[in-house]
Amino acid sequence: MVGIVLVSHSKKLAQGAKELIEQVVREKIKIEEAAGTSDGRLGTDAFLIEEKIIEVFDGDGVLVIPDLGSAVMSTEMAIEDLREDVRKKVCMADAPFVEGAMSAAMEASFGKSLEEVKKAAEDTRGMKKIM
Repeated sequence: MVGIVLVSHSKKLAQGAKELIEQVVREKIKIEEAAGTSDGRLGTDAFLIEEKIIEVFDGDGVLVIPDLGSAVMSTEMAIEDLREDVRKKVCMADAPFVEGAMSAAMEASFGKSLEEVKKAAEDTRGMKKIM
């Protein structure tokens, strides 16, 4: 099953998104957050991101959902450091943080492929909340 890693500058933001997602999908998927710095400040940590990717990886792949610009750079660095066999099955979604993560988690919980999970996340970019 595809795992998900939420990369945020804010530990509280990532924990809140993870909590919301877990209420919907229960324990059907592996989802972790890699957020904040080791000393509790806002920021991202490539080593933590790499650790969390490895933690949720079970062979089907990992989708990483970053919140803002430098989270993307930190994630790219983390992915570069992975073993090649893992690196080939890890990608980032260019998606809204909460909506993309929720949609990705739903698809992952149905056993969809990494490509399908990524597409579900990215399809939320133009989603209307109010009609």
